[in-house]
Amino acid sequence: MINTVMIEYKDLEKVINSYKKVDKSFPYGNDIAVYSYQNEMFALIYKDLSPKQISLRCDYLLAKHLKDEYETVLGGKDLNPNKWITVICTGQLRIDEIRDLIRHSLEIVKAI
Repeated sequence: MINTVMIEYKDLEKVINSYKKVDKSFPYGNDIAVYSYQNEMFALIYKDLSPKQISLRCDYLLAKHLKDEYETVLGGKDLNPNKWITVICTGQLRIDEIRDLIRHSLEIVKAI
């Protein structure tokens, strides 16, 4: 069942900004906010899309499970679909679940 609470850009950015040493840039234009840790991208938010979309690094097996389980989780938009997922923020995944995926993505980048 899809939750009717839409997740907005400010909600996603609040989660990301809760981590230290995270940088934000706009290398692909003002509509895509890119978040990195020590020059390694771990999150992209597509600001101008509605509903909002966020792309995150993800373990291959977890990504496969999420894509099979949720219609709003896709292979990484314009990214390597084996290493990235894109979540369409319709409310199917709650903000706490997306928070966990953001943390997972950051942990992958920190391990590089």
